[in-house]
Amino acid sequence: VSELREWRPVIYRKCTDTLWLLVFFLFWAGLMFITGYAVMAGAAERLVLGYDSFGNICGRKNTPVKGAPLSGQDMTNKKYVFFLNSCSLEMQSLKISSLSLCVSSCPQEQLNSLEDLQSFARNNGSCLCIYNLTVSSYTLNPKAAELCPTLPVPPSKSFPLFNRCVPQNPECYSKYASVLISMVNEMDVFHRTLSGILAGRDTVVGLSVLALAFSFMLVLAFRFIRILLVHTLIALVVFGLLFVSGILWWLYYDYRNDPSTELETEKENVKFLLGYAIFSTIVTVILLSLIFVLRKRLQFTVQLFRIVGKIIGRIPFLLFQPLWTFLILIVFWVFWVAVLLSLATAGTAQTTSGGQVEYRALSGICHMAWYHFVGLIWTSEFILACQQMTIAGAVVTCYFNRNKNSPPPHPVLSSISVLFCYHLGTAVKGSFLITILRIPRIVLLYLYNILKQKESACAKCLFKCCVCWVWCQESCLSCFNQHAYTTTAINGTNFCTSAKDAVFILAKNSAKLASISCFGDFILFLGKVFVVCFTVFGGLMAFNYHRELQAWVVPLLLVGFFAYLMSHSFLSVFEVTADAMFLCFAIDMETNDGSAEKPYFVDQELLTFVSQSNKLTEGQKHRSMRPFQDNEDGTELQPMV
Repeated sequence: VSELREWRPVIYRKCTDTLWLLVFFLFWAGLMFITGYAVMAGAAERLVLGYDSFGNICGRKNTPVKGAPLSGQDMTNKKYVFFLNSCSLEMQSLKISSLSLCVSSCPQEQLNSLEDLQSFARNNGSCLCIYNLTVSSYTLNPKAAELCPTLPVPPSKSFPLFNRCVPQNPECYSKYASVLISMVNEMDVFHRTLSGILAGRDTVVGLSVLALAFSFMLVLAFRFIRILLVHTLIALVVFGLLFVSGILWWLYYDYRNDPSTELETEKENVKFLLGYAIFSTIVTVILLSLIFVLRKRLQFTVQLFRIVGKIIGRIPFLLFQPLWTFLILIVFWVFWVAVLLSLATAGTAQTTSGGQVEYRALSGICHMAWYHFVGLIWTSEFILACQQMTIAGAVVTCYFNRNKNSPPPHPVLSSISVLFCYHLGTAVKGSFLITILRIPRIVLLYLYNILKQKESACAKCLFKCCVCWVWCQESCLSCFNQHAYTTTAINGTNFCTSAKDAVFILAKNSAKLASISCFGDFILFLGKVFVVCFTVFGGLMAFNYHRELQAWVVPLLLVGFFAYLMSHSFLSVFEVTADAMFLCFAIDMETNDGSAEKPYFVDQELLTFVSQSNKLTEGQKHRSMRPFQDNEDGTELQPMV
């Protein structure tokens, strides 16, 4: 016979799911190994800053490479890559055959002789010949023609993304562009995307801050919600959905009809824009339909948020809970991106003839990247799970308190201490289940990209069905996890036991509670859509002004993902509070009958709200709370066997 478990916050607890916590620690030990390897072997600056033929990265100080006497130079003031033979470049194995140097400025006018090169170096401080050739030797050294650029040197200007000196002479530019286009097109999508992220890093950071501001504004708005605010939010969401969908379609046709679209990154932008436009249109139609169907529930939704706001008013520090979660997520994401960039550029410097340096990729990088990607999903979900358990623990403590006017002292700190002392393993296990469902979707996306080249309609249809199925499973599991976390906060049991108990109690009352909570969840989802829509709109306007060689549509997707996570992190305070409150309510109704011997823990406002909402749902004028099964046996909160 299993140990009796009382439906109430217990005082004496034990550690739950410790084996899963140990597995998580071992997994992070692997991440630390990959981090150390990436830091030692990688150089993310090479993706964007560029480097010369001698292993020097432009725009920074460098360390010497053995066997390369011209390496290890200070290039802090030399930020541009200049090719000595820019008018007749050739590419071999993703490498440009011409020697390249780091220079402080590109020649703005054509240079026809060595004297012109010497004069340009003295006037501008930018030496266009090999580093070991002094400026005074340009016209004296007999080998100067071999150590300096091919004459005449065409006028050029720096390119904004890769910091290259691009020749402006029409003939040279066409040859230069063709080689550069071939090089970018032959780069794998992984490196092209990383280049786009690095190039637009300032925009990505700015848009993330914008999403943070929108999320914080919505948290304050929902705390003091009124019916007019709900109507305003819905109007803004409708406007945002229609406007973003229209902008995406307009950009797609603009890119598609642009005759200068030659780079693979530009073609990828067109493909992604089409996918975004279709997805946005479908989401817009679905949400508009749901808003029309559920419009009569707005009054009850406002009343629900007032009750939730009343609970949060008793625990005001819950509003600050998303802040530390957000800060931890930001620190982790910055760490993850930094390691990813270093891992993508991990390679060994090898010297060739003439003291030149080549970087060759190391083996096993692809497997490390996949491991690192799983770490992103698992750790992010674990951090969000810790927030959910903290909020649920605080709500449970306050709900099962007889004196509503005198809440327990420091419920948030108490919930955090219980989480870290006993239930981290439960959060690890719940977040791992979400991760397991995310990985098949990634594999399906990879297979779809392979089959898409064959233009198989069957493969496309199968892919869409599978992705929809996996997404539905993820959504159900997320709700399932939340109830399991709340039950763990009540009973102190492990994940599986808590999930079973939660399903047992909710199965009896699902018809009564599901119709209530789903409308609140829908309004919160509209709030998340609001944040994503206006953040993505800002991204569309910002990225569209920098089209050159940028796979900016993927960074835009990253911004949208971060915006959703931020809004979810902040608005989940209301979502988790409402879910935990209804689970506690179901337990209260299951184990008590409102008599003097077994009084309810619930306050009258919530009891009246649930009763009125059920009347509207079932179309009856009078309905008592008796459908919730009265428990006539046992003590006040009867143990479950």
